[in-house]
Amino acid sequence: MPQVTLKGNPVTLAGNELKAGDKAPEFTLQDNGLQEVNLAATSGKTRIIATVPSLDTGVCHAETKRFNDEAAQLDGVEILVVSTDLPFGQKRWCGAENVDKVKCLSDHRTVEFGKAYGVLINGGGLDRCLTRAVFVVGPDDTIKHVEYCSEITEHPNYDAVLAAAKG
Repeated sequence: MPQVTLKGNPVTLAGNELKAGDKAPEFTLQDNGLQEVNLAATSGKTRIIATVPSLDTGVCHAETKRFNDEAAQLDGVEILVVSTDLPFGQKRWCGAENVDKVKCLSDHRTVEFGKAYGVLINGGGLDRCLTRAVFVVGPDDTIKHVEYCSEITEHPNYDAVLAAAKG
């Protein structure tokens, strides 16, 4: 598993580390209308899947807003932001922040997505939250780019993510 810290303190992740070239694991998440969304529903296009601990934290807030802004320049790319925030909180946050170009999805029911993508925090203050990571998945469901942020409080490498999504 990747080495991840929260303010310098090691964090334990559950699940399997994914790498470029792997097939993206299927998932079932909940959107803010309480409908199920899975990987197959978005196949045929490139997806940026960003995982965040909570939309109600500063870096997650800024990251989601950034991806929402970038979405306007990315034809044929769908951006999914996944957290364990409840769908009601995601809906409130998206409305308050005018976030309408990315889909915020929740893994709160089973955290199976978190395990499948190796982003589920196991123990500590963020137990059952997701660590900050970004996956770029091609139209054929093959992972093109992976970044597990080594420090949860730091932003991902947006340039690398966007280049992978465009390439």
